[in-house]
Parts: sequence; structure tokens; C-alpha cells
Amino acid sequence: MEELNNEMIIGRNPVIEALKSGRGIEKIHLGRYAEGSAKKIAAMARERGIPVHLEEKQALDRLAGGNHQGVIAIASVFGYCSVEDILELAKERGEDPFVVILSGIEDPHNLGAIIRTAEAAGAHGVIIPKRRSAGITAVVSKTSAGAVEHVLVARAVNITSALEKLKSRGVWIYGAAADGEKSFWETDFRGATAVVIGSEGGGVSRLVKENCDFAVKIPMCGKMSSLNASVSAAILMYEIVRQRKG
Repeated sequence: MEELNNEMIIGRNPVIEALKSGRGIEKIHLGRYAEGSAKKIAAMARERGIPVHLEEKQALDRLAGGNHQGVIAIASVFGYCSVEDILELAKERGEDPFVVILSGIEDPHNLGAIIRTAEAAGAHGVIIPKRRSAGITAVVSKTSAGAVEHVLVARAVNITSALEKLKSRGVWIYGAAADGEKSFWETDFRGATAVVIGSEGGGVSRLVKENCDFAVKIPMCGKMSSLNASVSAAILMYEIVRQRKG
């Protein structure tokens, strides 16, 4: 498992999900007069023997830069998994692999939103590149509403190599592209599937696209030429869910 430096988990829902998942947490800073779910967080922390520090709002503001909902957890490093770990999870569940590959998503809010949808859609994991991509940060964790604690995330040195590994294991690769041969509703996503979502500005790169088995488009019926990356990902993921459940 590859690791990052310790990080902050900011906000009530992300901290609750981190506690539920068993994530290593060193301590929690809690607003001195915080009410509601903050009391639940304090109880969960004490049950696990995690120190809880009561703080004034100004101290939390300095630590997190505001918008913390009165709760900040100092977490142990985030553990990235391997592509093999994702495939192994699918095998353990007795399911065909369902993988989401992000080729250059740099906006942490988009990354967090995609991970949240991936968890809700039952994807076995998300693969991101090491370079020119957002990593798992406090912003991503908060945007995902804590879903990062329940989804396997792998960081690949080379996305094309990750695609080749998946293909060698019988996974079909579908790249989202405006010039795709078929629309997503004409595409058969059943079986072992990985969907590739490109960067916010440039989409799927030429090299990555060449290594996809299929290019799939989301038809645009208005004047806009494309959708936000997280919206595109959600549409394709739930088409996969629909076909698998159908």
C-alpha cells in the first residue's frame, strides 16, 4: 500500500464515515459548543480511544480555513491500493469487475463527486494517475461525503499500463469520447467493464483513447458540447448499473 502524509478530514459526514470504516485517526478537534451529530462523533471517537480536543471556533478556522462544521479529524495516511486489489475485491464478491478510470481529473471537487457516485453505484474501485491528477485530499474526502473511506483507489504510474493489465484479465475498456462510435445507451456494458473519464478540459488523451476497446459518447441535445466530468461519469456508471440489474 502506498501512503501519503497525514491529512485532515473536515466536516461531520466525512469524519463519521472515516470512523465507521475503521480508518486510523490520531485525534479529533471538536467545536467546544458543537451540537447534534458532533456529540455522536465524540462518542464514536471515545469508544475507539481516539483523543477528542475541544476547541474554540477561531482555532478550528485557523486549522481548516473555515467551513469545517465544527469537526476536524487528523487522520493517518490514506492508503492507496493496487489494480490487483480492485480485481480481487470483484472476485471476492463473485461479480464481474466494474472499474472507473480517471485520466487527468485535476479538480478535487470533481474527483470527490466521482468517487461518491462510484461507491453508490457499487464500483469495485477507481484508478487515478500519479501525475497531472488530483489525489485524495481533505477537499476530495469532504466532497465525496466520506465515500473515499469505502472505495478502493489505486494510483497508476502509467494509465495505459493499467489498461493493459485490466485487458489481460478480461476487462473491456470503454472510453468516454465526444466522437464515440456509439452512444452509451446503444453500448453493451455487461460483463467485466472499466469506464474511462478524461480531464475536464481535454477529455481522454489520444494515447489512452487508442488503448480503449470502445469509444462511447453521451449525445448532446442542446448548445453545449460536453458535460462536467463528474456528471458524465455518473451517467455512464448508472447505465452500467441499469444493464447489470436489468
